Amino acid sequence: MNASALAPGLLREEALVELENVSVAYNGGGKTVTALAETSIRIAPGDFVALVGPSGCGKSTILKLVTGLIRASSGFVFVSGREVGAEPMRVGMAFQNPTLLPWLTIRDNVMLPLKIVPPFRGEFRAKRNTEFRDRADALLSQVGLAGFGERFPWQLSGGMLQRASLCRALVHDPQLLMLDEPFGALDQFTREELWAIMQELWMTRKPTVLLVTHDLKEAAFLANRICVMQARPGRIIDDSAAPFARPRTIEMSYTPEFVALTQRLRDLIFAARGAA
Repeated sequence: MNASALAPGLLREEALVELENVSVAYNGGGKTVTALAETSIRIAPGDFVALVGPSGCGKSTILKLVTGLIRASSGFVFVSGREVGAEPMRVGMAFQNPTLLPWLTIRDNVMLPLKIVPPFRGEFRAKRNTEFRDRADALLSQVGLAGFGERFPWQLSGGMLQRASLCRALVHDPQLLMLDEPFGALDQFTREELWAIMQELWMTRKPTVLLVTHDLKEAAFLANRICVMQARPGRIIDDSAAPFARPRTIEMSYTPEFVALTQRLRDLIFAARGAA
């Protein structure tokens, strides 16, 4: 299903992110490998979109295209109505591994984007012990880490580190939040706890979010839209709404409507895998 057709009233200048007939191919060993076939998708400001599908289907490739880490072989990538890279945009990122710097305290790790990203970096020296410190502490408190700002990464559990990583990704008020399997390495109970925290962060701050995940339940719990991808070649084959009221609860994930959606997504992925 062409994602552009799903939002016919959404103009380019109204979309925060748009991929228009984008493909990515790599050359190596005398062969051309298509990582992403022609793909189109539009994402409105404040939307929460999940990309699901098997490994190698191009989910992370889309993240790299949107952030300008790689260039499209064909087609166009627009951010805020202009080609990617034409205008600076504040982007927050969180990965499967928290990648916090072990020699910095949790608070200093969270404040790193304020030290690096304009316009905050010009004010960092003056505000690091006042306004920026308060900003980091407020986020840490929101995710349940009040009082842990002076600790070091090695003193926190995996789930706590991932909470701090989410704070670091949001501390500079990004317009776009990119999440690449941020909860994949955690146990089920910790994952579900962090889903609720991520939902609250999105509801209170409303960044535009692009989530890559293999967990269909996670996608349905967090996202407003779920794009199913297939591999060889990677492309979007379905774009579905997750029409559940917020705030969502784990109990909701056992309702017939929720289970039906995740089963439908699973069937699409297995059918596409079999066709490939």
